Amino acid sequence: MAVANEVAEKARKPSRPSGKKPEETQKSSLYAAYEKIYPRAIQGTFRNLKWIAMIVLLGIYFIGPWIPWDRAGDTPDQAILMDLAGRRGYFFWVEIWPQEVYYLTGVLILGSIGLFFVTALLGRVWCGFTCIQTVFTDLFVWVEKKLEGDRNKRMKFDKSRMTARKFGIKTLKITIWAAISIATAWTWMIYFNPAWETSVEIATGSASLGIYGFLAMIAGVTFLLAGWAREQVCIYMCPWPRFQAAMFDEDSLVVTYEKWRGEPRGFAKKGESFQDRGHCVDCTMCVQVCPTGIDIRNGSQLACIGCGLCIDACNQIMDRFNLPRGLITYDSTNNQVARARGEPTKYRFVRARTIIYAVLMVIVTAVMVYGLSTRATTEINVLHERSPLYVPLSDGQIRNGYTFKVLNMQPGDQTYTLDTQGIEGATLDVVGYTDGPVDSVQLPVKGDSVGTFRIYVTAPPAALEGSSTELEFVLTNQASGEVMEYDTLFAGPGAR
Repeated sequence: MAVANEVAEKARKPSRPSGKKPEETQKSSLYAAYEKIYPRAIQGTFRNLKWIAMIVLLGIYFIGPWIPWDRAGDTPDQAILMDLAGRRGYFFWVEIWPQEVYYLTGVLILGSIGLFFVTALLGRVWCGFTCIQTVFTDLFVWVEKKLEGDRNKRMKFDKSRMTARKFGIKTLKITIWAAISIATAWTWMIYFNPAWETSVEIATGSASLGIYGFLAMIAGVTFLLAGWAREQVCIYMCPWPRFQAAMFDEDSLVVTYEKWRGEPRGFAKKGESFQDRGHCVDCTMCVQVCPTGIDIRNGSQLACIGCGLCIDACNQIMDRFNLPRGLITYDSTNNQVARARGEPTKYRFVRARTIIYAVLMVIVTAVMVYGLSTRATTEINVLHERSPLYVPLSDGQIRNGYTFKVLNMQPGDQTYTLDTQGIEGATLDVVGYTDGPVDSVQLPVKGDSVGTFRIYVTAPPAALEGSSTELEFVLTNQASGEVMEYDTLFAGPGAR
């Protein structure tokens, strides 16, 4: 208690160095100065997995908008395209119209649940292998290593004075980074615009200022985040590490350090006995290869992206000393506790939260597949004329006007037969398609487009039921026989 009182008393009394005035006392900063991370090159299983993931993902990204796919009309023949001007989304054989935006919502929900599921099983494998920031940072760091050398060489290179050689290498590195950034932005732009036409316009300087503006913005962000910010994006900017712990449990596989086996750590020579000491030789290789610069031996940390490079590094050191691999490994908390106690270990992939995530993914996927497989290929939209609601004709009949829209979601041109039901004696008159009142009319609609028609319906007063009478438009696809119905109202005398 006396010691505690003494500490509290000292805390209440501000101290200053002897011989210095209070204003001369140096104030400590609340923020640590940034220290650049120089990841060391390493070979191993997880490094190979990261190479594979990077090549596959970048290949999909850069090749995606160039995959040809036959489309109807003037639509660009691209397999993947978000056609903002035409208000369509294309993904191979799937075409999403504006009113079907809920499919995109389903994809986002499915992606989120899938991320939760994978995190519950394998920790932050998304961050370590497939996140766009990780992939592009790996690519930029690879370029840097090829030009400036591995960790120690790059550190010495950055500290050395500026020479013509250093200036040339730095300029070449920045040029390559800029080229990658521009290619990334260029590819992003042609996911939303016709690939060939837009590329020619960009290359020849004839594109719009909007396209060049977005190109510069996306390229700049890519260059900044992958070339300079790097691990700071993962540590400070990304929200995912802040709530990923909610996805973990004691059986989630994460990068762990077997403290019970590695401690007490210390320097060791090859051939030296490891009796009465830990297997960790304190070589710091796990820290040197880490892309975020953390020491996994200090336990699970927010900055750990789960890439597993420290596992590759540690396994190489264990092999050098003829010690068992796995001092740093992918494992669960329960298994680490069991190993420390000498008890058998087991992997529990099937548990409550993983079952819930899996069931939710199956449900969302099933709903989306069912919706896509059963959705109508034609939709109708009818707008009743409001001013005036109806017009009495000279022969006593009543006429109503409608704007009739047919959405043909098929690639080929279609012809539809339109007639009415619900009002006996009603006739149709379509502007530009009929010369007078008819019982039915043929309406052609181009593939993958919306046909808009101005329709007048005329009915005898005797067939009407007061101010409004139910009217049904019946549209029949002549090729498939598909029948679509749309219920509306026919306004008569007394309507306001």
